[in-house]
Amino acid sequence: MSELTESRLAAILDDAGVGGAAGGCEALGGGTYNSLYRVRLDGGRRLILKLPPETGTPCLTYERRLLVNEGEFYGAARGVPVPEVVHRAAGSLLVSEVPGEPWAGLVDRLGEAEHQRLRRELGSYVAGLHTVTGTRFGYPSEAVATADSWREAFTAMLEAVLADAERFGAKLPVSVERVRELVRGAVPALDEVRVPALVHFDLWQGNILLAEEDGQRTIGGIVDGERMFWGDPLAEFVSLNLFGEPEDDAALLDGYRAGGGDTGFDTAARLRMALYRCYLYLIMLVEAVPRGHPPARTAVTRRTAGPALILALGVISTTA
Repeated sequence: MSELTESRLAAILDDAGVGGAAGGCEALGGGTYNSLYRVRLDGGRRLILKLPPETGTPCLTYERRLLVNEGEFYGAARGVPVPEVVHRAAGSLLVSEVPGEPWAGLVDRLGEAEHQRLRRELGSYVAGLHTVTGTRFGYPSEAVATADSWREAFTAMLEAVLADAERFGAKLPVSVERVRELVRGAVPALDEVRVPALVHFDLWQGNILLAEEDGQRTIGGIVDGERMFWGDPLAEFVSLNLFGEPEDDAALLDGYRAGGGDTGFDTAARLRMALYRCYLYLIMLVEAVPRGHPPARTAVTRRTAGPALILALGVISTTA
C-alpha cells in the first residue's frame, strides 16, 4: 500500500484547492492495486483519494499509470453515475464519493425480481457508456502504446501480458507461444471495429455500488474505472459475465438493448469475445505472481481461469 502521511495528504488537498481534512482520513479496503482512502473535509464533504503503489512495486505492463485511465473514464462517462474528478495529478487521483455499497456484498439480500431489475438498469448504463467515443484505441495511460486501429492496439495489449507471463514465470495451462500462434490467425476479425468506444472492462459486482432511494435499491455508482480502454464494446461483456455467455444474463441484455446497445452476437462477434476472454483470463493468471497472492487464492484462480482460457482458445482455433 502506498503510504499516506499527514504532510502528503495536506499537500494533495492544497494542490486540489479543496481545504483541509478536518474530519480525518481513513484507509479503505477492496483495492487490489492502488491504495484507497476516504477523506472528510470541513463541512462534511467526503472525497475518495487514490494513490499508486510505491515506485518499484512489481506490476503488469498495462498497470503502469492506471490512475490516468481512471481519471479519463470518469471524465468521459456521460449519463452514468460515476465519481466526479476533483483533481488529477501525476501521483494521485481525488474524486467525489458516490453513494452506495458494493453489489458483491449485497447479493444475498436481493430478491430475484430486484436482482433482475438492477441488471436491466446496469445494462442501460453500459449501453450509455458505449455511445462515448475516443480518438485512438487502447489505454489512455499509454502504458501499452495506443494506435489508430483496434487490431494494432489490442494485439499490443495481448502481447504485453504474454511478455509479462514470461517475465514473471507465470504458470499457464498452455504455452505462451501456443497462445501467440492461435491469436495470430484470429486478429483480422478485430478490423470490424472502426470506432474506439469507452469500455470499463472491470464491471464485476464489486465495482458497482447499490444505493437505497425511497425504499428501493438503485445503482448509485460505477467505480474503479482504472482498467478502462478505448476499444470494442463487446469486450465489456467479458467482465460483466466472467465465465459465461452474454445470453446467460437476459435482464442485462434487455437493458442494454433498451439503451440502444447492439446485441447481435454473430460468429465474428463470438470470435472477438473469445480474444477478449483470453486477454482477461491471462491477466488473472499472471497478476497472481507480482501481487504475491497466497497459494490458496492462486489455486482457485488456476482452477477457474485456467480451463476458461483453454475453452476460449478452443473457440479461436475452430472459428478463426
